Amino acid sequence: MDDRTAGKLQIYSVEERGDGAATCVVRCVGGVVRTGQRFGAVPDADEAEAARGLLVLHRITRYEKDMDFIDPPHSATVRLLGDGVDFLKKGVILTAADDE
Repeated sequence: MDDRTAGKLQIYSVEERGDGAATCVVRCVGGVVRTGQRFGAVPDADEAEAARGLLVLHRITRYEKDMDFIDPPHSATVRLLGDGVDFLKKGVILTAADDE
């Protein structure tokens, strides 16, 4: 997948975090992001590197409706699953992983 078109989400806030799952408010900052996609964090920090490739986008909610996708510059509430949720914090950018 070309990095210029890869789906990217920037974490605005982490609303809820539990066993391998987190609910976050995000802004789509690149490409089209779809439910079911795998994400890794941009390796700007040690925590982000540890989270690489460990998240799956389970749900996207906008205006109290579940959506299949989100594109720039829209915001949404998302549910992310995976071991990397412990590393999510404001400002972290998640990039869709190459499925090849």
